[in-house]
Formats: sequence, structure tokens, C-alpha cells
Amino acid sequence: MAASVTGAAPAPQASPTPLDRIVPAPASADPGGSPYRITRGTHIRVDGSREARGVGEYLAKILRPSTGYRLPVIAQGAGGIRLRLAEGPFGAEGYRLDSGRHGVTITASRPAGLFHGVQSLRQLLPAAVEKDSVQPGPWLVAGGTITDTPRYGWRGAMLDVSRHFFTVDQVKRYIDQLALYKINKLHLHLSDDQGWRIAVDSWPRLATYGGSTEVGGGPGGYYTKADYKEIVRYAASRYLEVVPEIDMPGHTNAALASYADLNCDGVAPPLYTGTEVGFSSLCVGKEITYDFVDDVIRELAALTPGRYLHIGGDEAHSTSHEDYVTFMDRVQPIVAKYGKTVVGWHQLTGATPAKGALAQYWGLDGTSAEEKERVAKAARNGTGVILSPADRVYLDMKYTKETPLGLSWAGYVEVKRSYDWDPGAYLPGVPGGAVKGVEAPLWSETLENSGHVEFMAFPRLPGVAELGWSSAASHDWERYKVRLAAQAERWDALGIGYYRSPQVPWGAGGQ
Repeated sequence: MAASVTGAAPAPQASPTPLDRIVPAPASADPGGSPYRITRGTHIRVDGSREARGVGEYLAKILRPSTGYRLPVIAQGAGGIRLRLAEGPFGAEGYRLDSGRHGVTITASRPAGLFHGVQSLRQLLPAAVEKDSVQPGPWLVAGGTITDTPRYGWRGAMLDVSRHFFTVDQVKRYIDQLALYKINKLHLHLSDDQGWRIAVDSWPRLATYGGSTEVGGGPGGYYTKADYKEIVRYAASRYLEVVPEIDMPGHTNAALASYADLNCDGVAPPLYTGTEVGFSSLCVGKEITYDFVDDVIRELAALTPGRYLHIGGDEAHSTSHEDYVTFMDRVQPIVAKYGKTVVGWHQLTGATPAKGALAQYWGLDGTSAEEKERVAKAARNGTGVILSPADRVYLDMKYTKETPLGLSWAGYVEVKRSYDWDPGAYLPGVPGGAVKGVEAPLWSETLENSGHVEFMAFPRLPGVAELGWSSAASHDWERYKVRLAAQAERWDALGIGYYRSPQVPWGAGGQ
């Protein structure tokens, strides 16, 4: 609404966004008191830590273009927006947000909590705050208190950069979108049959040759070590941990094409640009295979400050069970040698998962009881489980048969189906404590650019984020779909193109 001109009746006072309207749903939201209004005189006050100042600068960078205000980040003063690190019952990622007439204070024990609190503050402001030009406001934050901590420590999103290559800037754009919904893991699928996407100094043809194509025969591409470090740095600035994946022993045609010695017959296959799976395998019986794995993991671990390294392990249809077990018994200790914790697709439970390993379950509701029980047994023996059921949270599944992008081998996954399940009770026989969280994979057989990624991720991604963050008691589709609909105006302001599911009451904000 335009500001009133001289002599005209004043515009009606805007109502601030209610505290309980944000996604993911907060643990508690207690409204009360007057709203705070961001004005030209507002400043952002931070304590002396470098991390808190970084979160303050991040917030200022978001608010300045749309408000037109300076919003200096300072260490002293009263009122305004305060970011405060203090001991409290917040854990590693929780926070409290207090808002009233004189200011907004976000308190957390750790910088990640401050950052997540800032995401809630963004959603309490009008959607126009996300625009990159000056908007009229007013910039009101509802009065009251939000207290919030996550249900799970693993709230992930996977991006497949192997089937189609995505540039550093495209990955950064997705990171920013993930951060808005408090996602804290970015799983990068860096190798597959169609392309190898990370430079390895000791095996240079992996990237220069194995990375030279993609599905459909396009030019592909790869990340230099500097590129990868920049992705890791940028993700860390948004409090996301990068989990790199090198898929083995299957899904390896790009590597096999790059080095003939990795093949049992010593003959390199041609590069591959199709979408079939299960035909490739490293040669489990050759010692050079483990030299290769050691070099790749050593170099990738050195670039990756996070705890985890994903070794794939799915759809190894061309590897015998005996060879698969042998391979995993050899490779998992290599990951540990370089200081990382193993993550593998849930087929890893068909071997012997290393102590502390995590298994990422990607089966369906209809997956056999035998396969589910194998995962449950591993979980009872100490293997953590990340839930990524394909017919719930694979973001590359078509919404309906009319969806122009995506695949449908796991079925059609509309927004309600993606949201309406409980990770804590999904796999029978898995102890609640073994469930480490959820992750939404986005495979890129049909996705070529950021617009494609966003259309498939939105509006499903925020629902997966809520499954990972919010309590099971808060789970309610009827209430959630209203909160989700209110996000559309924000996506419009951010330039995110999304699927207008008929299951969601979009309203005027999503027009």
C-alpha cells in the first residue's frame, strides 16, 4: 500500500504476522504486548563475538534493500534488534525471540541458534522485506515470545549435481532457500554414472574427462577445489554443514570411463549420458580400487570441515553381495582414517555398518518388511538412521502425472503426502533414539537450472524442514497448509517459482 499523501486519510495500520504463523512451527509462541516497529533509527546490537556480528551483518544485508534504512551493526546501545549469546536451555540450535514496543531480542547459546532466530524474525516481517528495492513498509514485528528448539539434529537437503551440473552460484541460491527453513545439512551428490564433479589432484581425469558431460549430453562441469571450498564456506555462513557424497561401488561409470585400470577387464567404458542405473561397478578384487578410494577420500576429507562423508552404496546391482560386503569392509575404515563418519544409503545395512555410521533410508511405504527389518536391526545395534523415503520426500518425484518435470518411479508425491507422516514412527522396529532426522533428496535427471530446482522443491521442502524441526505434537496438516499458503508471497518476493498445489489454500498472496 502506498504511503498516504498530504491531506489524505492515513492508511490503516497493518497487522503484524502472528508469532505462530512461521514455518517450521516453533516449539512455543506466546503473543502479548505491543509490536516492535523497525524504523530509520533502528540498529542491530550484537555482543563481542565474531559469530554474532556475522549473523547481525547477515540480517542487516537482508533488511537494508527493502527498508532503505542504514541499520548499523553495533556493540553498544539500547533497544533496536539485539542478538545475544547466553547460556540457557537452547541447545546447539535453539533460541528465544522476545518482541515488544522497544525492541526485539534473540537469545541463543550458540551462533546457529541466533541464525535460526533471525530466520523466524524474517518470517514475522512482511514478505516485501525480501525484495531488493525500497518498499513502503511498515515493518512491524508482533509482540510476544517464541521459544524454539529442533526435534532432530539432522535436517538435510540433497542436491544431485552429477546428473546435471549446477554452478557455484546456483548452489548458493539453493543454500539461501534452505537456510530460511532452518535446514542444517547440504548433502552434495558429487559423482555418478553421468558425471564426476569434484577435482581430485591425484586422479585429475576424474573431473576433466569424467566431468565433461551430463544427462542428455550437455557439457557438464566440475568444481575446482577452490569452488568446493567456496560452497563449504558459504554454507557454513548460513549454518549448513556440507556432506559430500562419492557414490560407490555402483554409480561409477564416470570414474570407470576416466581410468581403465579401475575396470576388472582393464577397458574403459564410454562416457554415459542416459538415466538407467545399476550397470556399473568398481572392481572390488583389484588393489588399485582401494588406492583410488583412499586418494579420493583423503583429498575430499581435507576440503570438508564437517563430520560426515557419504559413500553411497545404493543400487550396486552389478556387484555381488559378497563383493559388496568386501568393498564396504575395506572402504569404511578409510573414511575413519581421515577423520570422518560414514554415511551410506540404507543398503549399507546389508554389509556391516561401521561404528557410528548413519544409514540413509530411501525406500517406500511398500518396501518389503525384510528390507525394513534389516535397517531396523542395524538401528537397534547402534546405526543411526536418516529418513528420506522416496515416496514422501524425494523432491524430484512428480506432484501429479501432469507435472512437466521429475520422475514417477516412486509414485506421485503431492504436498500433503510429503508432509503428512511422522519420522519417529515411520520404520517399524527402529528405536526413536536411532532416528537422527530427515533429508529431502533432489535428483536431477530432468532438472537443468535453478528454476527447475525451485519448482520441484517448493512447496514441499518447507514441509520436510518442519518434520525435522517441529515437535510431533505440533503436526497438523489442516493448520500447516494455511501457514504454508502464507509463504507464497515471500517466495514471490524472492523470485522463487513454485508449484501451486490445489491442496494448499494459496489466497491472494500467492497470485
